[in-house]
Amino acid sequence: MADAMNQVAVDVKPRRLTLERRLGLEHSMFWSTAFRTLRAPGGWMGLLIIVTMVLISIAAPLISPYDPLAIHKTEQFKPPQAQYLFGTDEFGRDLLSRTIWAGRISLLAGAFAVSFAMGVGVPLGLVAGYFGGVIDAILMRIMDTMLAFPAILLAMAIVAVIGPGSLNAMIAVAVVSIPTFARVARSSMLTQKNMDYVTAARSIGARDARIIFRGILPNAIPVVLVQVAVSVAFAILVEAALSFLGLGTQPPDPSWGNLLQVSRRFLYQAWWYGVFPGAFLTILIIGLNLFSEALRDALDPTRRHLF
Repeated sequence: MADAMNQVAVDVKPRRLTLERRLGLEHSMFWSTAFRTLRAPGGWMGLLIIVTMVLISIAAPLISPYDPLAIHKTEQFKPPQAQYLFGTDEFGRDLLSRTIWAGRISLLAGAFAVSFAMGVGVPLGLVAGYFGGVIDAILMRIMDTMLAFPAILLAMAIVAVIGPGSLNAMIAVAVVSIPTFARVARSSMLTQKNMDYVTAARSIGARDARIIFRGILPNAIPVVLVQVAVSVAFAILVEAALSFLGLGTQPPDPSWGNLLQVSRRFLYQAWWYGVFPGAFLTILIIGLNLFSEALRDALDPTRRHLF
């Protein structure tokens, strides 16, 4: 009898509250996800890198020591020193200032491309997955056709048609990112559309648009958010590649891609020319990847016991 009572006492013993529960965050999806993401080392490190890069780019007019376009012919190929921390280029322009201003182009390209791709791809994927049939077949075959081409080649083809330039490169990157969001949204729709809450909404006469965008879309947001974090890094890399190939940002405007492209000609003469823009680009991509990995783990129900 005593053993049975002890067993009952053990069974009803309250579980130790996690830090998340003690802070009262378990009932808020946003704050709960943010808490779990930032608890992971990669999450806060990645976010710190991203925020630092964004702040540096926003404050470029205030923190740049020189005009990024100003030419000083007597200061050509100065190595890193107190006056020019990142050295100068073939025209005597300060590479620190040019690297800082170049970050604006890359971050803007990532934000614009992902926003555009998400705004177009997610609704297409949701509609295709919800209605199925001919609509699904047509839309997904278009997406599959776009995915059949390597992203950089498709972006190059688009820029070749509409012309080089920063804005056109952003448009090209946005277009090649649409199929990814469409496929992710469609996959989420196929998982959700046969669930009980969707059946209940149909039974009370809810319109398709309301079911898709008010009922199912909120449940697809976690998957889309992870894809956003991954796609920003991808968009920045593609924009840098287009600029490296001469199809993106055009000189004298700086971008990390065209700085790396020009630095190839002076690799033995000015080693610092491509090192610092390349380092900034690499650090930003690492930060985005770290944050996206932490966000993915935070939104994965099978891994929540790790936080």
